[in-house]
Amino acid sequence: MSVSIPSSFDFGVDLGVDLDISGIPTSYSINANVAPMSLNLGPIDIRPIDFSLRVKEIPPIRVHLPLDYRVGLTLLGAELVCVRLCGQGQVITEPYVANPCEARGSLQRQPGLQELDQIVNGGNGG
Repeated sequence: MSVSIPSSFDFGVDLGVDLDISGIPTSYSINANVAPMSLNLGPIDIRPIDFSLRVKEIPPIRVHLPLDYRVGLTLLGAELVCVRLCGQGQVITEPYVANPCEARGSLQRQPGLQELDQIVNGGNGG
């Protein structure tokens, strides 16, 4: 690779100073002798590996997944309608025992169809 630099420059401005760059070398040469690289690979032998991973049991965990969804309609960046769905999901792999904040009082019995008819019709029976 060789680079050549001109030895004289002509500037269009007369400053009253003579600019002489005759002492600066004008040609450079760089010789790089790099031997070609060769890579000789023999045949590649792939042997099977006997590997097994077993899970005896799923560890008992309780994972809380906070949820906050926002479904809406916007027009030119301005929100017109929005519905937010917030809550918490759980993944439970342990025997479920309600936490104190999840404990419910006594469960109420669901009324039967005849009782519902009486409540809706005000006891008239039809």
